[in-house]
Amino acid sequence: MVAASVLAMTTPTPTSPPSPSDPSDPSRSGAAPLVVTADETLRDELLRLAAAAGVVPEVVADPAAALRPWSRAPVVLVGGDLTPALAELAPDRRDGVHVVAWGPVDSSLFRAGLGVGAENVAELPRSEGWVVETLTDVGEAARGRGLVVGVVGGSGGAGATTLACALGQTAARHGETLVVDCDPLGPGLDRVLGLDATHGFRWDALCETTGRLSARALREALPRRGALGVLTWYAGSSATLQAFAVREALSAARRGHDAVVVDLPRVVDPLVDEVAARCDALLVVVTPSVAGVASAARLRARFEGRAAPTVVVRGRGLDERDVGRAVGAPVVATLPDQRGLDESIDLGLGPLRTHRSPLSRGCEALLEHLVGARAGGRAA
Repeated sequence: MVAASVLAMTTPTPTSPPSPSDPSDPSRSGAAPLVVTADETLRDELLRLAAAAGVVPEVVADPAAALRPWSRAPVVLVGGDLTPALAELAPDRRDGVHVVAWGPVDSSLFRAGLGVGAENVAELPRSEGWVVETLTDVGEAARGRGLVVGVVGGSGGAGATTLACALGQTAARHGETLVVDCDPLGPGLDRVLGLDATHGFRWDALCETTGRLSARALREALPRRGALGVLTWYAGSSATLQAFAVREALSAARRGHDAVVVDLPRVVDPLVDEVAARCDALLVVVTPSVAGVASAARLRARFEGRAAPTVVVRGRGLDERDVGRAVGAPVVATLPDQRGLDESIDLGLGPLRTHRSPLSRGCEALLEHLVGARAGGRAA
């Protein structure tokens, strides 16, 4: 979160502002952060903080020389010593510019900061944590934007929560993964994954915070087992999702994880529709029965124009081609029932007890399809 010692320079921004480290901006992809200062002490301190964040910035001691890398850098830290001189050069307006100075600052530095288009003035050493988080997001951006998969039940009892957790376990074999629980009335994904006794933030805490959430801060704050993390609710919670918290958490999750799996409830809620629209793929889990298919078709129609749902068939019944035609969406996977599933969850092992189980192999193939579809620019 942004530290209290970071003084805002601009008017209030929306809850989920564009991130300067967003790798979707091709002009900044792969570029190094820019540090503009001739103060050796400040330079050394910023280099130390950058090392803690795992990034190597480009350091420029001449205001005129800063103009060339100015636009391509994902974030710019301007030392208070060179801010007035740089303001006289009127650099191009852009996001992600911050003034960094030692100790309390006076009004003249705020005026100079406005001249370079700075978003705020950070006072060191009190804002060290904020600087590290800001630079960490730049490093996180180098990994690219994580794949976000939404999972929703086409009917009650279709097994969407089980599939979301199984996909999370599968993706965690390949990289940092987060499973997000958007159903406050569900069983709690931490219980399904055997992480309910693990300490960490839940939605209850995140919905009480404000400000920008860094990718690393989210990843380190949540209950985890190895590469797999979970964002869910405290036991017995009566809290509900808040739009600002969901948007900020999903943005940070995408920046800080290779894969994000979102378990969506079957409720008519504009926020749920918004989350579905933010997903790279939306999987509707269907039981291959007449009632299950009919229910899934109605749910698919609800997302018309907002997302491009595809179907995952769970269990045996109607032919998958008939299911796809009736639902009005392509079938991308048919996953078998798995013996001992409830026992595996009760033991705290999650849905996938072994890598060789039918469900595990099915999820591996499904994940490969989703990754390939995204890379190919097709609707998964």
